[in-house]
Amino acid sequence: MIGVSTYLESGARWGVWELEAALLPAGYPRLVQRAGGLAAMLPPDDPEHAAAAVARLDGLVIAGGPDVEPVRYGAEREPRTGPPARERDAWELALIDAALAAGVPLLGICRGMQLLNVALGGTLQQHIDGHAEVVGVFGSHTVKPVPGSLYAAAVPEETSVPTYHHQAVDRLGEGLIATAYAPDGTIEAVELPSAEWVLGVQWHPEMGEDLRVMQALVRAAGAGYVSPSGV
Repeated sequence: MIGVSTYLESGARWGVWELEAALLPAGYPRLVQRAGGLAAMLPPDDPEHAAAAVARLDGLVIAGGPDVEPVRYGAEREPRTGPPARERDAWELALIDAALAAGVPLLGICRGMQLLNVALGGTLQQHIDGHAEVVGVFGSHTVKPVPGSLYAAAVPEETSVPTYHHQAVDRLGEGLIATAYAPDGTIEAVELPSAEWVLGVQWHPEMGEDLRVMQALVRAAGAGYVSPSGV
């Protein structure tokens, strides 16, 4: 069971209805399912409930989305940084803390990787060029893994990935190491060697056909699974 964080939108429309909705692009649960897991959507909640939610999961994905509020990493908001999503920041940071505390395998995707870095005391570059060339359209570029890393164990070769972001990791959070890079030197993957299985990727695997990163998470989640019969 892989939980995936979601977000709230005030004006989602379906049929004759336009209501507030908990949303997640379908690529995320589909990627979990294609990789052999069961997907559970986690809408924003009171952060005090994060530990209880994570306790019911075998793995956790923090999904992509809006910019992390700069106050979270001790910075002033720059002009090109998007509006804050404070409720989502608080909920997802609590989910990350709970997963790290419980040893639940964790994958951060784009914003999720950035939030993992912030949760561990790191900072972000609030704007970079060249990783989101057309508004609303995913681009692509290559990423090169660091040999011997968790990411390289899943994807050992340099590969092209779907990308759409304008922020990136600056100072690494405590214990994190960079394990993949874009051609321009941007950190594209981070991991926490001291943890059971913690990986962040800057790109969007849910928008591509390569299942290996999610399959690695599902395997890690399955390794800790005990059925009700104890087998």
